[in-house]
Amino acid sequence: MTIYLDIVFILNFSFDAFLLFTVAIILKRKTSFKRILLGSLVGSLTIIFLFFNLNNYLLFIVKIIFAILMILTSFGYHNLKYTCNNLFYLITTSILLGGFLYLINIEYSYDNTGLIFYSNGLSLNFIMSLIIAPLALYIYIKQTKQLKNNYSNYYDIIIYFKDGKKIETIGFLDTGNNLYDPIKKRPIILINKNMVKIDYQNILLVPYDTIDSHGLLKCIIIDKIEIKGIGTKKNILLGLSEKKITINDAQVILHKQIMEGINENISIN
Repeated sequence: MTIYLDIVFILNFSFDAFLLFTVAIILKRKTSFKRILLGSLVGSLTIIFLFFNLNNYLLFIVKIIFAILMILTSFGYHNLKYTCNNLFYLITTSILLGGFLYLINIEYSYDNTGLIFYSNGLSLNFIMSLIIAPLALYIYIKQTKQLKNNYSNYYDIIIYFKDGKKIETIGFLDTGNNLYDPIKKRPIILINKNMVKIDYQNILLVPYDTIDSHGLLKCIIIDKIEIKGIGTKKNILLGLSEKKITINDAQVILHKQIMEGINENISIN
């Protein structure tokens, strides 16, 4: 089999550029176009190992070393965590593209040498680089951002009541929750009614009005709410939702205002 080094170099360079741009977009890294291209050039130098008979262990080590060099060249070094995050997403996206290539190899019985697939002299990597690879990475970026946005709004919380009892559960920060006590302007968080097993005689009735419904919401004045890893706030009303809250594992809908300036010493008056 004849291997055209210029074609292999262009393919490797293209894939590395796609991967590094994907990492930069997902992690919102501040870098330059030139640094990305330089990092891609560093990654493309791995073609020299086509001329060495390396076993799988040595080849794996070489790939990791070059991946680290690509990351450092493209994004620089700030700290260990920063670099490890960059490396993790580079490897993840590499596996994603490698999986697409392997799937096509299985489905269409292309011959391959490493990640170079060919059939009747036509390299499939050109098609992958120009069409499938950018499309796959676009979908990956979109889905990753959506997951990050969704799951970054979930918090472990503890609700403390005036009588010393408490409820530990998961809260979801819903920016569409604009419920307030009309008199004291206290924000209202919502909880599934069946979660509160406490008998309260003094229930506040707070009027609410939405697009599809309106009425009076039963609310309890809680002592405070603790959002683990973030802080605590007081002067919050706990609304008892008649409709079951079904947002994954969350059983409480948080109010956007309770996240503003939150710490152990701030309360909303």
